[in-house]
Amino acid sequence: MRQWAGIEEFVAVARTGSFTAGAARLGMSPTHVSRAIIAIEQRLDAQLLYRTTRTVRLTDTGRAFLERCERILRERDEAFALVGGKGEPQGELRVTCSTTMGERFVAPILRRWSIRHPRLSLNIELTNRVIDLVAEDFDLAIRTGSVDDPRLTKTRVASRTLYTCAAPTYLARRGTPRDIADLAEHECIIGSASTWHFRATGQAVLHRPTGSFRCNSGHAVIEACVSGLGICQLPDFYILPYLQHGMVRLVLPEAQAADEPIWAVYPQHRHLLPKVQQAVATLVHELAAAMNQPHLRDLAPA
Repeated sequence: MRQWAGIEEFVAVARTGSFTAGAARLGMSPTHVSRAIIAIEQRLDAQLLYRTTRTVRLTDTGRAFLERCERILRERDEAFALVGGKGEPQGELRVTCSTTMGERFVAPILRRWSIRHPRLSLNIELTNRVIDLVAEDFDLAIRTGSVDDPRLTKTRVASRTLYTCAAPTYLARRGTPRDIADLAEHECIIGSASTWHFRATGQAVLHRPTGSFRCNSGHAVIEACVSGLGICQLPDFYILPYLQHGMVRLVLPEAQAADEPIWAVYPQHRHLLPKVQQAVATLVHELAAAMNQPHLRDLAPA
């Protein structure tokens, strides 16, 4: 096991930027940590750290080595958790989710859950970029729509409804669309989705909106809609407050698409880990309830 010696010390120093802080994290002396890293560098015949009296920085080799060392330590911890952890979530859980859904729902739910598990650390990355979970070493993602990657397993944790709406001032000025085809004659406010979803004669229908305003922020889109700029389509949690106060009205409610599934997605080889199993179970139990807004339908015009 000599070739593995010092990996934890190296990771701790690299992440804290200090031999003293890294040693404190591990409960070791700075002298021991320094000697362990020097020994690794001698075995590799490569410098991993730039050292000055005030700072410690990774070399290019050190950055590449750090990524692999962190993966080794995670896989080691996962192996022990799977075999001997007695079902207790432990180690680092890396989660990714779209920004708004993560901020409003997923991060608060997982934060409350993680507090009950002191051996667990939670790392949530909120981004609208679709992350490759396997290549980028993530445990869990929350996604909408279709999931076709054969390397991944999915569990449905909730659903959301897409609503099409416009401000009363816009509808008074431009009129109300009577069918999906009418949208081509209207100014549409385009968000992160390039196609809008509808349903007609029992079939799913896609519409590609056009307009002079586009933004990948749902908040910016709904604000533009409220200002009377045009028609938008967004998930229910964006539209609800404005619909309740009459600031927007539903458009084409009879053509509303079926509810869109929300999935917990995770690499197949991790589905037995307690931290993944219990995080998914928590989301199944809490996310649908947090996002449940059936009274939206009651606000739709007859």
